[in-house]
Amino acid sequence: MSAPITLADVEQLAADRLDPSWYGYFAGGSGAERTLHDNVAAFRRLRLRQRVLAGIESVTTETTLLGHRLTVPLVVAPVAYQRVVHPDGEEGMARAAAAVGVGMCLSTFASADPAAVSAAAPEATRFLQVYVFRDHGVTDELIAQALDVGFTAVLLTVDLPALGMRDRERRVRWTFPEDDLPAVRYARSRGAVGDGLDYWLDPALDWAYLERLCSSLPVPVVVKGVLDPEDARLAADHGAAGVVVSNHGGRQLDGVPATIDALPAIVDAVGDRLEILLDSGIRRGADIAVALALGARGVLAGRQPVWGLAAGGEEGARTVLELLREELEIALHLTGCRSVDEVGASVLATIGSP
Repeated sequence: MSAPITLADVEQLAADRLDPSWYGYFAGGSGAERTLHDNVAAFRRLRLRQRVLAGIESVTTETTLLGHRLTVPLVVAPVAYQRVVHPDGEEGMARAAAAVGVGMCLSTFASADPAAVSAAAPEATRFLQVYVFRDHGVTDELIAQALDVGFTAVLLTVDLPALGMRDRERRVRWTFPEDDLPAVRYARSRGAVGDGLDYWLDPALDWAYLERLCSSLPVPVVVKGVLDPEDARLAADHGAAGVVVSNHGGRQLDGVPATIDALPAIVDAVGDRLEILLDSGIRRGADIAVALALGARGVLAGRQPVWGLAAGGEEGARTVLELLREELEIALHLTGCRSVDEVGASVLATIGSP
């Protein structure tokens, strides 16, 4: 793949190469897509404070997330069906993440199972995203399989008790091609019969389930899909190691806040108790700096790496991750920060201040 100049260039390449219905699946949100668009617009409303003559020769973006040293405070977000995007699939994405030194979170509905991803990129930092099946035994086994092959954290998605009203998918009559997914094939092998996410997933999860999960696993459990400070407090109370401030990329309840707008209140509520990550809306490396400035420990990005995968397979995904790292390095240097540990509220400009 010829080197793109910007991440927007990568998305255009992906849009040109993907089937329109699949592009709509990955790009779209729910309802009128207000939250989808506001996730990005909210970052644009914030401004960084440029500093000069800081005497900085070089910067580092290295940090620690969930006990792992990463070159960038970034994890590839869990996105399903990556083999549809490109034959390199999740294995190629994991190799790209490992090459750049960022984390990789595998979706429950990935087109490659944890063993295949671990074999493809044994040096990668690998987390498992979990949707909870109605048959909790399926979920337990999927987690056990991942832990057996070196996955080191579980991200429990909690914002999908019902599927959001995704108008783009409805217009093209997009259907969930579930038999392509190892997790669904495993569920069927246990005798489960049915179709669609509404059938497979448990709509009645509660805090007791989270507590049981946290107490039963030897790895950190992070609650993904938190927008309310009270839910963040409850996550801490019930044993979570962290939360991901997330609105599912604008794909669930349209009209909820952009994640970067929801972040400060959650940091105020539990920043001393939980490791706080953020997803939804990351489009440039400077966005990572903004999230760190508002108290996130790191971010997850899904669509951008997937566009890279679609545009150029493993190489394309790696190009996107390297662009994000490079842009973050520049943002650090121009805000007077030698490392991500120095990024705080002081790097944000107050618009209209003297």
